[in-house]
Amino acid sequence: MALLAKYHVPGLYVEDRSIPVPLDWRGKTPGQWVCGSQEGVDKSGRTLQLFYRVVCAPEHVHDDLPLLVFFQGGPGGAGPRPISPSSDGWIEEAVRHFRVILPDQRGTGRSSRVDSHVMVRFGSAQDQEAYLKRFLADSIVRDFEHLRLTQFAGARWVTLGQSYGGFLTLAYLSLFAQGVVASFTTGGIPHVPADAQELYEHTFPRMERKSLQYYERYPQDVERVGMVARMLTDDVRPVKLTNGDRLTVERLQTLGATFGMKPSFEWVHWVFDSAFVDGDGSASVRSALSDQFLESVESYSSSNPLYWPLQEAIYADGGDEGELARPLDWAAQRVRDGLPQFGTDRCPLLFTGEAVFPWMFEQESQLRPYRQAVELLMQDVRFPKIYDAAQLARNEVPLQAAVYFDDMYVPSELQLDTLSRIGNSHAWVTNEFEHDGVHGPQVFARLFKQALDRGDLEELF
Repeated sequence: MALLAKYHVPGLYVEDRSIPVPLDWRGKTPGQWVCGSQEGVDKSGRTLQLFYRVVCAPEHVHDDLPLLVFFQGGPGGAGPRPISPSSDGWIEEAVRHFRVILPDQRGTGRSSRVDSHVMVRFGSAQDQEAYLKRFLADSIVRDFEHLRLTQFAGARWVTLGQSYGGFLTLAYLSLFAQGVVASFTTGGIPHVPADAQELYEHTFPRMERKSLQYYERYPQDVERVGMVARMLTDDVRPVKLTNGDRLTVERLQTLGATFGMKPSFEWVHWVFDSAFVDGDGSASVRSALSDQFLESVESYSSSNPLYWPLQEAIYADGGDEGELARPLDWAAQRVRDGLPQFGTDRCPLLFTGEAVFPWMFEQESQLRPYRQAVELLMQDVRFPKIYDAAQLARNEVPLQAAVYFDDMYVPSELQLDTLSRIGNSHAWVTNEFEHDGVHGPQVFARLFKQALDRGDLEELF
């Protein structure tokens, strides 16, 4: 494995490493592919770099520890950048027992990153779409299995998947269960079979409840949010963000994408607290919107460059022949169109959640280069198979899932339905935490103890 650097951050020893992987895994076998070999040559001749960090407690640098690999949330999420063991709560517990592997999923972080600069290099929207389809779960889990087989001598490891990392966990257990000792997931069991429209039919009502709970906590924000929304409809004096994008009511509503985390109500409240330049900050039609407010909105409403383009595609699970019964066809927009309470002229203005809409690729400069490719993705009917329901039913790998009862992004009822059909799975259902609970000190520690108490980690400890 290519060692790029080794160093310490407070409380952690870190190694930066990377290996090549093929852009297209079709016709290739993890563990056998060699860059430059006959099997390593595809039609495009393209390879990617898979970057990963190996992290442990300083006192365990020379110890023979079992391995835990972290499947980051997303889509398009890079691995954690810890600044101490407690900066991402699960790491502090994990490094007591494991050598921890933190991959950057392909296209993110330092793993052959994909952004608008990459998209404009392609000659057609068809080429862009074909490229984006190589950054979905079927390719990601093959990267991870190749990493395990070639860089860790095929040692079986423990997996921890947060949010979309739980989707990757089920894909991994469908294909490479032989490489896993035990799996943990936190807020990340997808419904199998996957259906984007079904998901949004569950999450939009949650967003309505979350929005109303926000206004119950901060009733003064009904007027402030409404005033800002009215200002944004002025075509004579359009409001521009610092990057030049016009701020619209639709984009303002996406601030609700944070409402499944803690303390997101407070984050959004303080954003609107600084909205107006003049007077005491109360809603005033005579006041301009502050630079601080516009900078905050731009920051909170922007995301990494693979997150929105692939948001619905992660639910596109092909059959044995790679065919879907129907295209995605902007599922979130179709569900929203049937819910007039989410209109941009309503008061109180409801916020939207983790949902991608066509207007994003018109209004947001960072997303415009993806527009035509995403439109093709939305109409495509050929995607790789992600989950093997029969294999999951006979699964023998212990799977411990933290299911957050009020989860805004991955509905608990859908998670529990899937878990009821996965062999050797166990659910801990709690309303004590929101979707980001794993980043505190308690969730992983509890899952780990439960696995120990059941004997699921007996071969390691």
